[in-house]
Amino acid sequence: MPKKNIEILEKLSDAKQKIKAEIHKVIVGQEEIIEQFLIALFSNGHCLLEGVPGLAKTLLISTMARVFNMKFSRIQFTPDLMPSDITGTDILAENKADGKRYFEYIKGPIFANIILADEINRTPPKTQSALLQAMQEYQVTAGNQTYELERPFFVLATQNPIEQEGTYPLPEAQLDRFMFYLNIDYPSYEEEKEIVKKDSISSFVSVSSVFSAPEIIEIQKAITHIPVSEHVIDYALKLTRSTRPLYKNAPDFIKKWVNWGAGPRASQYLVYAAKTRAALDNRLTPSVEDIKHIANIVLQHRVIVSFAAEAEGLNSKDVIKKLISSLE
Repeated sequence: MPKKNIEILEKLSDAKQKIKAEIHKVIVGQEEIIEQFLIALFSNGHCLLEGVPGLAKTLLISTMARVFNMKFSRIQFTPDLMPSDITGTDILAENKADGKRYFEYIKGPIFANIILADEINRTPPKTQSALLQAMQEYQVTAGNQTYELERPFFVLATQNPIEQEGTYPLPEAQLDRFMFYLNIDYPSYEEEKEIVKKDSISSFVSVSSVFSAPEIIEIQKAITHIPVSEHVIDYALKLTRSTRPLYKNAPDFIKKWVNWGAGPRASQYLVYAAKTRAALDNRLTPSVEDIKHIANIVLQHRVIVSFAAEAEGLNSKDVIKKLISSLE
């Protein structure tokens, strides 16, 4: 790996604690979620976040935008939201000099660096799909014109797990665009006590910028050059392929409990996220342990369990955990 890339990645690992310290000026706890956000951001991936209301999801994401000095945009998904409300629309404008009329494109809230798609399952699939092109190709097409999105581009979508009435489950194709599926849990007693004490002043706390957008792009490029051992790639492939019930070497419990397994994009994300985790820990190459550590959040929304699994009270997380144990 070039010396310049090594220096960039050393800068990242040195700044890791400073990034967390700045976020913790506002956010109490959520250590693991913050770590997973950082892995996704520097891996150039997106996150789907599930958690009950009131767990500071919006505050955490907006604080991250301030720490990285990036433009933040929050989109509240509702049943009447239209695709143009996200991507932007053409309006009829008039040239004051000659009175001629022309169409002018007004950019929507998706033209930002960090996007919070709040309660994404509250809007119909047509509007949900407005995010697909942006998340995959970093472009927005309106009419006959295609517009490039500013990089880095990081989407964090939230789902409310409590209310299912009036919601539209995300299609599998869109779920697959998210690198991680994260579950945010209640704080501990001590953390909740600290939240109560500092809540009245958290909105006035200033945080320092650690990295700028160009520096983040530089780090993302450096991470792509991290070398990966063959046995680590083989483990990631074996893990992903073993989630598929039609795969000849899949364990019997996979054939019984799983309807659909993870696709090749999961293998890519496993290796890429493992690289980023290694870089954040100041290691020049990832290990099998890195794959195991992020396997659940990469695979759980890509593994569709069968009725037989549900009848036994099992979900995709349980199946993945058992699969990792069986591979050992």
